Amino acid sequence: MALTFYTLLLRILSPLIWGWMSWRARRAGGEWEIFDAQRFGAYPQPWDGTPPVWVHAVSLGETRAAHALIVGLLARGDRVLLTHTTATGRAEGARVFAAEIASGTLRQQWLPYDFPGAARKFFAHYRPRLGILIEREVWPNLLSQARQAATPVILASARFSEQARGHVHQIDRLFGNLMRESYASLTLILAQTDADAERLYLVGATNIVVVGNLKFDVLLPEVAVDAGRAWRARLKRPIIAIASTREGEDAMFVEALRLQDEPEARLMDAPLYLLIPRHPQRFDQAAALLEQAGLRFVRWSVVRHDAHADAEIQSAQVVLCDTLGEMPFFYAASDVAIVAGSFAPLGGQNLIEACAVGTPVIVGPYTRNFADAVEGAVHACAAIQLVESDTLDPASRAVSTARSWLKDEEALAERSRAAMNWVAQHTGATTRILNEISEFEIARAKVAGHRG
Repeated sequence: MALTFYTLLLRILSPLIWGWMSWRARRAGGEWEIFDAQRFGAYPQPWDGTPPVWVHAVSLGETRAAHALIVGLLARGDRVLLTHTTATGRAEGARVFAAEIASGTLRQQWLPYDFPGAARKFFAHYRPRLGILIEREVWPNLLSQARQAATPVILASARFSEQARGHVHQIDRLFGNLMRESYASLTLILAQTDADAERLYLVGATNIVVVGNLKFDVLLPEVAVDAGRAWRARLKRPIIAIASTREGEDAMFVEALRLQDEPEARLMDAPLYLLIPRHPQRFDQAAALLEQAGLRFVRWSVVRHDAHADAEIQSAQVVLCDTLGEMPFFYAASDVAIVAGSFAPLGGQNLIEACAVGTPVIVGPYTRNFADAVEGAVHACAAIQLVESDTLDPASRAVSTARSWLKDEEALAERSRAAMNWVAQHTGATTRILNEISEFEIARAKVAGHRG
């Protein structure tokens, strides 16, 4: 009854949901294809071959987190069906797995909307032998149809905050035990931390194993990292990255940089700032803000392939990084990274990638989406977190702090070593998840053999 009521309400509210997705698509950019047939469980291209392992990575962060895991699945001979909900996640998957998509070992699709018919057609078409949901994508009808299709579903690198637990309880007050039953239906949960495991247990999940965070197993292209470091060495100028800025944060940091305005004669000794908006639709907005502030800047898309652009870059205060897929290069080129998404109440962005290349991090007050990682990085002296203050905005404090770090090369080098050591100490989640999957499949095969 709870599932029926949920489905009825979902159908009634679907025009509002699609309107919200259209609004988000306009803000985030990319091809969302909200009314594509795939989102309703219709697939014109047949699936040929053995049942795939289905991996769902909702958006950009989850797709990056799942990278090493998908590489591991492909290496052991699995064919992979990779689904997404957002355009940024799909674009990243298409970029990093272009060769696998071309060879047919991996296929991308949109995840169907959580209508029972769409989910039923999804499982009937692909017949995945196993489903792996990355981090926390739990949909009642999808899991119900997985049960009916006899497809075991694993929640991998599961994170579950206290706020998420509160949301689940609110939903269950409205729909009975809808979410509790959904979490209980998961075959296996591979949690990031003991705290995540405890909270998941409290909402009905069982068979929980703590394996760590997939994001620590980030696979950074060595060519890009080496190129970033070489670029920094060639410029002979300190570099501060302001990375993954989101709505409202570009203006905050542009104003902070305006207050740090440097005389042109001193530019060679002043930091070069890399302003890196997270979403491409804000590249032009960020450029307009920099121009209005009177800051000297260049667009990376214009100078990146120009062998004679170094002089132009040296005369700039800011490089507006208006390309996609180059974050490893930018982090490797930087002495300090200010990881945004945390200077407005947006939940923060992943700081692990910066630490992995030895770039110490400054984050703002709002990091609920990465609370455990931020706490660990701060404890390891790989990062600091700024708190809210009535006297100075956090963006200005972040810029001032980054500049102060540059003045003590020995301390900065120690922070860099601490960042790399912290990441190294937490790697291995991919191996543990693959081992858990293998053990589960072996046990399942034995049970099936006894029944036969």
